[in-house]
Amino acid sequence: MLLAVDAGNTNTVFAVFGDDGDESPLGQWRAMTDARRTSDEYAVWLGQLLAQAGLGLGDIDAAIVSSVVPQGIGALKSLCADHCGCVVQVVGEPGVDLGIAVNVPRPDEVGADRLVNAVGAHMRHDGALIILDFGTATTFDSVSAEGAYEGGIIAPGIALSLEALHRAAAQLPRIAVKRPERVIGRATVPAMQSGIYWGYVGLIEGIVRRMKAEIAAPVTTVATGGLAGLFGDATAAIDAVDPDMTIRGLREVHRRNGGAP
Repeated sequence: MLLAVDAGNTNTVFAVFGDDGDESPLGQWRAMTDARRTSDEYAVWLGQLLAQAGLGLGDIDAAIVSSVVPQGIGALKSLCADHCGCVVQVVGEPGVDLGIAVNVPRPDEVGADRLVNAVGAHMRHDGALIILDFGTATTFDSVSAEGAYEGGIIAPGIALSLEALHRAAAQLPRIAVKRPERVIGRATVPAMQSGIYWGYVGLIEGIVRRMKAEIAAPVTTVATGGLAGLFGDATAAIDAVDPDMTIRGLREVHRRNGGAP
C-alpha cells in the first residue's frame, strides 16, 4: 500500500492507495500543517484514521512526499521509516524523476507541488493546460501539450488576503470566503465578501486571458485546491475542477520511480 503525502503551507493531505493500480485512494485525510509535529504524533493521528478504514500503519510498504515546508520533511520521513517500515521518496530530492521537462532557468525554485500538479493534470487532461491552484498562494502554471512545465504566476492566496484586510483595517472583521448573492454589498461583511470573491474572479479571468495570449494555442484551464469548487462555476475562464490532481500526480511519480503500477 502506498502512502502519498502533499505537505502544503497551510494543510497536509495524506492518502493511501492499494496495489491494484486503481487511481482512487482507499482513504484520504487532511491535517493542519505544523512543522513542529513529531513523527510519533503523526503516527497516532494517522493510525486512528487508518483503523477507521480497516487499515493500519503496517499495511504501508511505500511512501512518497511532496512538501513546500522543508522543516517538516524530517518528521514525515521518520513516520515512514519508524512506524511503517518503509523508505520514502521525496519530490525534489536526487533520484526522484518526475518524468517531465521543466523548462525554466531555475527548476529547483519551482515548488514541488506545482511540478506534481503538472504530472497529475497531464495524466487526465489533453493538450496544453493552465493549472490554477487555490492554496496558501494562488498559483497559475503553464503545462505544454507534451506535459512539460513551462512556468507560471504566484499571487497572494485568498485566506492571506482576507487576513491582511482584517489586520490592516481596524474596523473590518475576519470573514469566511463565500459567493455573495449581490455584487454590491449593502453592509460591511457582504461588501468584503464581494470584494474578495469577485475580485479573485477578475484576477482569474485577467491572468488566464493573458496567459492564453502568450501560449498562443488551444488551452484548457483546470482548477484544484481547497476553494476550486467555490470558483469553478463562477467564470468561463475555468474549464474543469480537479480536486485530486496533486495526490494523483504523486502516485504517478512514485510509479515512474519503480513503484507499483
